[in-house]
Order: sequence, then structure tokens, then C-alpha cells
Amino acid sequence: MQKLKDHLGREIDYLRISITDRCNLRCRYCMPADGVESKDHQEILSYEDILRIVKIGIKLGIKKVRITGGEPLVRLGVEDFISALNKLDLEDISMTSNAVLLAEKARELKKAGLKRINISLDTLNPAKFKKISRRDNLSEVLNGIKAALKVKLNPVKLNVVVMRGINDDELFDFIELTRKENLSVRFIEYMPLGGEAKAEKFISSREIMELIKNRYKLLPSDIKGSGPARYFKIEGAAGTIGFISALSEHFCSSCNRLRLTADGRFKPCLAGNQEIKIKAMTDAEIKIAYRQALQVKPVRHSLSFERQNYNRNMSQIGG
Repeated sequence: MQKLKDHLGREIDYLRISITDRCNLRCRYCMPADGVESKDHQEILSYEDILRIVKIGIKLGIKKVRITGGEPLVRLGVEDFISALNKLDLEDISMTSNAVLLAEKARELKKAGLKRINISLDTLNPAKFKKISRRDNLSEVLNGIKAALKVKLNPVKLNVVVMRGINDDELFDFIELTRKENLSVRFIEYMPLGGEAKAEKFISSREIMELIKNRYKLLPSDIKGSGPARYFKIEGAAGTIGFISALSEHFCSSCNRLRLTADGRFKPCLAGNQEIKIKAMTDAEIKIAYRQALQVKPVRHSLSFERQNYNRNMSQIGG
């Protein structure tokens, strides 16, 4: 297999695929209260087009894919799409979801070939959940987590965006979830990408870790994921604790990913506005688009609370 490298020599083997820009939540840091203007059906890549892009990517060196949105489970036929991906020469097929619809779909997703799942969940408090997401679906999310554990979509990872004054008082509650269940709780730094991005809500991974160390002894974990998280665990726990420090300790020098938007564009960087359109291209042109995207992949991101001139909300990128 070839190795797909960018102009800085970073090996890119991981494609994050947004299959829809629609979402059934309205999380404040992710999108406006009214949502974003949805694309017409004809503007969104078909599953057949995405599979063609993935097949070409595999020949170039892509080994892993993650299905994202919006919320990927709101798109019809996602189970069949994953089944088709599972027939390709991929090392890993994963998904990021808000889990609102996961309880009813977990078994079929596992059967289709989904290996593991990341679940976005910022609070265990129903009132806070409603305030953050502008929806009242916490019970569905918790049922989705239980279903994912039951069918062994392991490891089940919980992505917790930590916000000062909002949910930073729940760190210990999330850690306690790892005692008995094989959950990986990842504390993620709050990023200024759409929605209500306010600098006063930011709390660094280092500060989060210091707060945790006041109660727990963090032990090193030998988990090595596909992404930038650093993992630890507490003594006797079945699960792990991770930290993702996108702002305070950026990990751009080891970035191994490329993003495909639902409307058919390669996005070289989560926080950049540079995009390479690939919809309605021949196989040869898709190969060229891969190369073009890697040629403009930046040295590092430019996330800033002072300069928030991004062309897409987080919900339209898929994280």
C-alpha cells in the first residue's frame, strides 16, 4: 500500500467523512440555535460517490475512516453504507455520534461492521443537557451508551467538551463512569468553531488534569489511539481517561487526517477555510484532489477566540 504524505512529510492515513450536515441537537458551541441552512439532497454526496472516494483513498494510503455529521444516524441507510465500507480494505471503521438514535441502531451498526464509536456527551445533568444542546434527550443518549456497551462497540469513547462554569464541576462524575465499564472518557478543550464561542468558557487540559489530581491518582495507560488523546486511568478502573488539548498544546505536527465534507470537499484542517472541491469528478481528478488537499494542509491550525472567521460551524465539519 502506498503512503499518502502531505507537503511536510506527515503521513495521512485517516479520512473523516461527514455524511450529513443535519443534526437533531443544537449544541451551543457547535451551531446556532436555529441550526444551519441544510443543503439540498442533490448537493450532498451520495453513498456511492463517497465509496468511490474512499476506494481511491485506500489505493493512495488511507487505512481508517470515521463517519461523522452533523449527526450521522439521522441519514437513512447508514447501516448499509457501513456494510459497504466493511467490504473494503480498511483497518478501522468508526463513528462519532450524539447517541440520541443509537439505542435503536447499535446492534445493526455492529452487524454492519462498525468497530467502535465516540459519543459526544458534555453533561450527566438533565437540566444542563437541555441548556447545552437546546434539546431534552439525555435519557436517549444514556440508553444509547448502554446499547453500545452491550453490543461491544469497543472502546466506547465519551467526548466531553469541558466549559468553565458550565460542566467543569462534573469531571469526577464522568471519571466514576470508568470504574465499572470499559468506557474511555476524553476531556476535550473548548474550541472557537461556531455557535457561542466565548473565551471565558475555555479551560486548558493542564488545569483540568490538576483538578482531577486533587482527588485521583492518574496512572499511565498503554492505549494508543488513532488521534491525539493522551490516556490515563484510575486504579482498578475498567476504563480510561483521555485529554485532547487542541488549543493549549496543539498536536498539528503529528496530524494524520483529512476531512471530507458532506457537500463534497476535502478539508485539510479542521480550523482552516481552505477546501478542495471534489464532487462530480472522475477517478483521476479525485486522485488529484487528494494531492491538492495535502499540498495546502497547514503547518498548524489558527484557532483563536479573537479571530473567528471560519467558513463552517463545527456541526458542518464533524469534528
